[in-house]
Amino acid sequence: MERVALIIPPKKRIALIAHDSQKADIVDWCTRHKSILRRHNLCGTGTTAGLIARKTGLVVEAYNSGPLGGDQQIGAEVVCGRVDLIIFLCDPLTAQPHDPDVKALLRISQVYGVPIATNLSTADFIITSPLMESSYQRHVIRLSRAEATQRKETQI
Repeated sequence: MERVALIIPPKKRIALIAHDSQKADIVDWCTRHKSILRRHNLCGTGTTAGLIARKTGLVVEAYNSGPLGGDQQIGAEVVCGRVDLIIFLCDPLTAQPHDPDVKALLRISQVYGVPIATNLSTADFIITSPLMESSYQRHVIRLSRAEATQRKETQI
């Protein structure tokens, strides 16, 4: 398997997502880190993006809400190299109707080496890292079409 180096630039594209019970927490978190976040490009799922923009004044590009495909839209952006970092405050104690989409986003962030915070502690560590202001080289597996087909057939 070939590995390919991808660069996360100093000005990052950060996806912001929060389950309903976590929306107040992500707004508070964005308010605390507003001076850092305003130096980057932000996007997020529907309601979360709207709340953050309205309450903090940050510019946040909105995708669909999570249950309406927003998690999948952000996953597609990861695959295309257009999301560098994800802050996804998940509610671990409440069943989500779109749980398969949530798991797919978590998986695709792992496959593509995109840092993802699923709680406030991890989000704080990431946003205050010196790497937030510099480039970072990540390595991802690059499968040829034949390798991808062979892996798929092996799993069946």
